[in-house]
Amino acid sequence: MSRIGKIPVPIPDGVNVAVTGPEVTVRGPKGALSRTFENRVRVKVSNGTCVVIPRDGERRTRAYHGLARALINNMVIGVSKGYSKTLKIVGVGYRALPRGKGIELQVGFSHTVSVPRPDGIDFQVPDATTIVVSGIDKELVGQTAAVIRRIRPPEPYKGKGIRYEGEYVQRKSGKTTGSVV
Repeated sequence: MSRIGKIPVPIPDGVNVAVTGPEVTVRGPKGALSRTFENRVRVKVSNGTCVVIPRDGERRTRAYHGLARALINNMVIGVSKGYSKTLKIVGVGYRALPRGKGIELQVGFSHTVSVPRPDGIDFQVPDATTIVVSGIDKELVGQTAAVIRRIRPPEPYKGKGIRYEGEYVQRKSGKTTGSVV
């Protein structure tokens, strides 16, 4: 059995978990999320906790057991607290501007780059060099932040680009001129 899969998922007040066959729906103050799981596991809700039970002892079932538990836990946290990722923009003249339902980035190209807002995601731009991506689906928040970062990843020579808050970019020294002997 999976060590992570054995841990019951606590369900906080104001969150409702409903299981209908292979589909698990979690509703909370921030919204609702739904996911369909394989027939390898069974989800049981009782006494303010959610337990994932494997159907057999196969290797793939044991692996899926922990995954299913982690996905349900992420859904419960998402509808109760939400998720957010902060991106920092580093570079002279680099900035982000909110435009309509998305954001516009000026990151050293000859043109501005528009990033549309997916459903279920909110963008905040507290200042010109900070973007906060937030939502209730952890997977979608992380994917959206990665798509924005991929537009101009940080480069190791000057450190310019879009990086996650707290991300360390190891710097490299540039070219050195040496005498050829």
